[in-house]
Amino acid sequence: MTFSIELAALRQYFVVILVNLSVLTTGMSVAWPSPMLVKLRNATETPLYRPITEEEGSWIVSVGSICTVFSNFFLGMLLDCIGRKYCVILTCVPKMLSCILFIFATDVWMLILGRALIGMTDSLVFTVVPVYASEVASKDMRGALGTFLQIFSSLGIVISLSVGPFVSYSTYNIVFAAITLLTSVPLIFLPDSPYFLYSKGNTDEAREVLQVLRGSKQLAMDEIAMYASSMNNEKVDKIKLLRNRVVLKSLVIVMVLCAGSQLVGFNAVSFYLQTILISTKTNVMPEIASVIIGLIQLFASFCTTFLTKRFKRKHILISSLLGMMIGLIGLGVFFKIREYTQEVSGFMNYLPLISLILVVYCYSAGMGSLIWVLTAELFDGPARAIGASSSVIVTNLFIFLTTKYFCALTIAIGPAITYWLFSAVCVITSLFIYFCIPETKGMSFSEIQKELGVELEDKGDKERS
Repeated sequence: MTFSIELAALRQYFVVILVNLSVLTTGMSVAWPSPMLVKLRNATETPLYRPITEEEGSWIVSVGSICTVFSNFFLGMLLDCIGRKYCVILTCVPKMLSCILFIFATDVWMLILGRALIGMTDSLVFTVVPVYASEVASKDMRGALGTFLQIFSSLGIVISLSVGPFVSYSTYNIVFAAITLLTSVPLIFLPDSPYFLYSKGNTDEAREVLQVLRGSKQLAMDEIAMYASSMNNEKVDKIKLLRNRVVLKSLVIVMVLCAGSQLVGFNAVSFYLQTILISTKTNVMPEIASVIIGLIQLFASFCTTFLTKRFKRKHILISSLLGMMIGLIGLGVFFKIREYTQEVSGFMNYLPLISLILVVYCYSAGMGSLIWVLTAELFDGPARAIGASSSVIVTNLFIFLTTKYFCALTIAIGPAITYWLFSAVCVITSLFIYFCIPETKGMSFSEIQKELGVELEDKGDKERS
């Protein structure tokens, strides 16, 4: 029995790794602006008839996020209609179309269209993959398997930062297209989510998938029984569901958490990484520094898998944000000193790189991974699609705001104040996590829902007394 359960755990790892292949190219897409903006602004490297302007660059960076805000209103419906597996497979087509637009781009509008298309596709990946992973994983493995999203995203980022600065614009985008094609084929062999199969009346197929993933017929039957209990609550329309106080509380928690995760400025730093490193004018080569930071991000993502097994979710999240705060304060200090002197030497040469490494490591080891785990955990059954799509809408809205106006903000109030504002958001978000988010480590979906309900009842009792 023990051997079969251990083998089942390996199968869970295999399936989650397989679905996260789609996240690899999403990571490449996330890091695409860092090396490509530098080339597009260079008259000798750009494939366009002229270098892009600052305003055009901000639209190339941010357009995918704002388009996602509107497209995500339909993603929850798509998730429940065609299933998790086919949603992931569906993302491969627009990704390839975007790569073709990038390769043959001759004008800015082609780049903006490609970024809009791939941005909407990436949002579908970030909606579906955490839901799929949470539904195929057993409750004791859910946290560790949920971190694979950040691992594969970070691996894609490393590829972009390691290849992009050192090859031509066209070569990089051909590599991007080739990797997209190669990672699309294995997705066909994914099993569908057992929860989705059960929800569509395919009970026998759901039981078979669960038996393979759990290694025990009894464990599979127990989980099917939990599905049945969850389905009794699912036979309510979406409007009634949104009147449920537990669902509303989960929505508020996730929306505030998603907003906070972006207002700390990580994506602004990530998208403009090479530009920021160039602006420091230190002795550290921006191209080499960006590769180092990418590798640190990948290392941090692997660390999360072990951290989630040993520490509580809230402790990891708060530590992650406080570490980011220190890094952002360090960046602010460097740029404040640069306002008074153009000459930097000794330790000050390395302060921006050290600060950026701290920001990237802490975000990737905590907030960047666990936010998607929590989003999947805080919703049960019928509310999961609503929760997933809502979280991606809020996340992308704030990605748009921070990336579109990051450059304008640094010009208006200076980079030092900008980074200090981001650090203040880290503190505010930490306080919200400490006081408002329940601990979910090791709990089943139904236990988490009960915990949320108990908190609401306790609050109501206090108000009445």
